[in-house]
Amino acid sequence: MAAISGLYAVTPETGATAVEQDRLFASVGLVLEGGASVLQYRCKSPDFSFRLSQAQRLKRLCQRYGVSFIVNDDVELAAQVQADGVHLGREDAAIPVARARLGRSALIGASCYDDLTRAGAAVNAGADYLAFGSFFPSSVKPGAVRPSLDLLREARRRWRLPLVAIGGITAQNASKVIEAGADAVAVITAVFSCSDPSESARSIARLFDAGAQGEDSTVTT
Repeated sequence: MAAISGLYAVTPETGATAVEQDRLFASVGLVLEGGASVLQYRCKSPDFSFRLSQAQRLKRLCQRYGVSFIVNDDVELAAQVQADGVHLGREDAAIPVARARLGRSALIGASCYDDLTRAGAAVNAGADYLAFGSFFPSSVKPGAVRPSLDLLREARRRWRLPLVAIGGITAQNASKVIEAGADAVAVITAVFSCSDPSESARSIARLFDAGAQGEDSTVTT
């Protein structure tokens, strides 16, 4: 499984009507077409069968585009749909528990907020990537902690695992966290709450291509 990098799209909450479902899947398809390299399924519905049905369909979309499929919070759901991995917050299962259930090849991410100590514990427990944020104001989590870019730089200095920046990230500000060391940016609103999800995704994904080209040119000159 490829390492976490680039545009890490996170699904928005949606209703259960057929129209709302069709809109979600159509939007996800456009975001994947636009260049997302990871899709995280985030849904807070208590209805497991509903989440299972959504996750199965989303996984098929990810397979079509060759994109990693990650389930937020729910280790059992990730196991049921044979997701590529799971993303865990402070209230979720411990990393060793998730590893035992999902296997050695699963991608396990850990939310570290603004806490380098938590990040170090996640690394020691076997996390495959670390997520920090919210770096910018977020309508999804308006009360989230706001780490500085220096924290991201320090995390980059300490660990070689992929780092994911989250929170209020757009095409206009993503370069700030990329320059500070982020390997990926997790985005909801900036790609799903817009008139053209494909182009919005493409505009963020291109920032990583530009960074890679810049690094290559530095080496060859």
